[in-house]
Amino acid sequence: MVNEQVLSGKWNEISGKIREKWGQLTDDDMQTFHGNAQQLVGLIQRKTGEARAEVEKYLESVIPSSATFQRVAEQVQDYAKTAYNSAREGVDKVSEYARDGYGQAERMVKSRPGTSVATAFGAGIFAGVVIALMLRSR
Repeated sequence: MVNEQVLSGKWNEISGKIREKWGQLTDDDMQTFHGNAQQLVGLIQRKTGEARAEVEKYLESVIPSSATFQRVAEQVQDYAKTAYNSAREGVDKVSEYARDGYGQAERMVKSRPGTSVATAFGAGIFAGVVIALMLRSR
């Protein structure tokens, strides 16, 4: 399997060549096909009016000879899945940290309600003074 940087570089090169040939295609267009070769061919046909055979012939010419278009499309799809999974893991970790922080704050409030109220009151006063000074300086 191709590493992510190589794949990204190849896809940028291939999509650049496609957009160079068919200038009416946008970056958004190039991202909407989600690695499906048939969708890409259909997209190019719709946007350009080019014949399917001509589109396929051109795509085969811009893809490195050691790979088929379908394999490159599958690699792009794998790369997108990997990126999605990495982002999903990051979101899950942030959610876990937020839950832990909320739990700690809740335990602190339950164990020391007076201190918690006084701290919140002090923070509110401080924030109010800072905002008032900022508004006053305008």
